[in-house]
Amino acid sequence: METQSFDPAWLGRMYNHRAQVPEYRQYLQRWLAASALARQALPGVLDMAYGNQASERLDVFPGDQQQAEVPVLVFLHGGGWSGGDKSDYSFLAAPFVRAGFCVVLPNYGLCPGAAGHGITIAQIARQVEAALAWVWRHIGAHGGDRARITAVGHGAGGHLAALLLTSAWPLMGAGDLPETLVRNALSISGLHDLTPLMHTPFLQAVLQLTDDQVERFSPALLSAPTEGILHAVVGGEESEEYQRQCRLIEARWHSHAVPRCQVLPGLNHYAMLDALAQPGHDLHHMAQNLLRL
Repeated sequence: METQSFDPAWLGRMYNHRAQVPEYRQYLQRWLAASALARQALPGVLDMAYGNQASERLDVFPGDQQQAEVPVLVFLHGGGWSGGDKSDYSFLAAPFVRAGFCVVLPNYGLCPGAAGHGITIAQIARQVEAALAWVWRHIGAHGGDRARITAVGHGAGGHLAALLLTSAWPLMGAGDLPETLVRNALSISGLHDLTPLMHTPFLQAVLQLTDDQVERFSPALLSAPTEGILHAVVGGEESEEYQRQCRLIEARWHSHAVPRCQVLPGLNHYAMLDALAQPGHDLHHMAQNLLRL
């Protein structure tokens, strides 16, 4: 279950999903167009501040105002902790809002940051916690049920979604947060052990991971949550390292915390998000089932 090689060239191939999917730009362009249409079609409140930094903004697509408070999906985008923007993923909100859920898309700072204002994975983790705290405090005004928050993330966002299940919420902020703030999480192509990334040159050059950060911010190296469950999925066309990262969190947290760990046949790293947005697909159903728990 452990990484079999720390050979930099091998790791570079394993974690470079753009090289594995040469047509990745076509996915990104299609998502951008669909996201622009979604922002035009859906009622939403954009660029609300959850903190003082320019990156600490989020978009809310409210639930059906004719219903009582509805479950909340918080989507954490990927991009290797160094790229991406919430506006690129508005397309994911559309099918879930139409199914009656409230959707929140936060931004966070991107590594490595600017000179004199570096951004680390540790800081990103704290920002994402602050975003979720904002959701718990304010989502009721947008038709969401703060007692039913599910974090869903892709790639780096999958790492962050899993990490949120380990957060010590009552110790944060004004002391008003509950023991269990994130009810469930879905890690899509998530990276749960940061150790091999320290040995992957193109990633380490940007992330500048330290041993301490790896130990403190790798979900697979932390104790399993006592409350909440994680579903972990990966594409069958993704690299063996991405698939190992998926299996690893199940092995470390065990089935009581990770009752579903699945390889979805025929899907590459980017096709996973198409599957999430597609009503009728198993991955879309998985997310809806977590929201309804």
